[in-house]
Amino acid sequence: MKIKEATTINEVIQILDEIIETSKLEQSALGLFAMLYREVTVRIKEGILDGSFQNGERMEKLDVIFANRYIKAYYQYKAKEKPSESWAFSFQQAEKFWPIVVQHLLLGINAHINLDLGIAAAQVSTAENIGDLKADFDKINAILSSLVGSVEKCLIKIWPTLTMILKLTGKIDNFFIDFSMETAREGAWKFANEFVLVPENQREAYTQLRDKRITEIARLVSNPGYFVSAVFKFIRLFEKGTVAQKIIDLKIIEEKNRQCVAV
Repeated sequence: MKIKEATTINEVIQILDEIIETSKLEQSALGLFAMLYREVTVRIKEGILDGSFQNGERMEKLDVIFANRYIKAYYQYKAKEKPSESWAFSFQQAEKFWPIVVQHLLLGINAHINLDLGIAAAQVSTAENIGDLKADFDKINAILSSLVGSVEKCLIKIWPTLTMILKLTGKIDNFFIDFSMETAREGAWKFANEFVLVPENQREAYTQLRDKRITEIARLVSNPGYFVSAVFKFIRLFEKGTVAQKIIDLKIIEEKNRQCVAV
């Protein structure tokens, strides 16, 4: 399988559309994160066009580099090659029955924000000017954070009685809170500032070290403890719809969110 690579933000969206459609045909949970990430990319594109970012040209370059890390990992995995460890773990979970929708999304977010975003930020910067990227860097994370906030709504649509579970135990809410987007953002920014100082011939080793740490976070997302895992398994048994329907549900939720933002 040929590994695709985007050169523009429009090509990123096109490739994500292909991944989503393939995932629906294959009933693969890989399409869940792809659907969420497509919406992130569309929001970034809209922000570039309306001047929301300080430097639109730099932002598109960052977005393409950022997206290509996910795209490359996806096609490597599909070709039975070896992507980064954190992405490999995320993709492997998509083949299992028990992870619920939110876990699939958080596993993708973990690899992409905690590993890929810092690397992409460093690649469009120098040690001298990386500070200039901070405001736009935070805006990317704000977009993703706002979309993650809709995940619970999507879960309730897939399994309506989830509302009761959320009311009966605060521990489920704690799971979402513990995987804090703010913490991920701060960690990714710290990593970007460290990575930009690493000599080119040492970057691969430094990336692998970071990747191992991020994979440990992924393991916690996949197995968040006995009680939460038990409740998630109960939720999973009563999730409604095929994987393809869940991907469609995510798309509907995100489109409604965009309409609300526009208003």
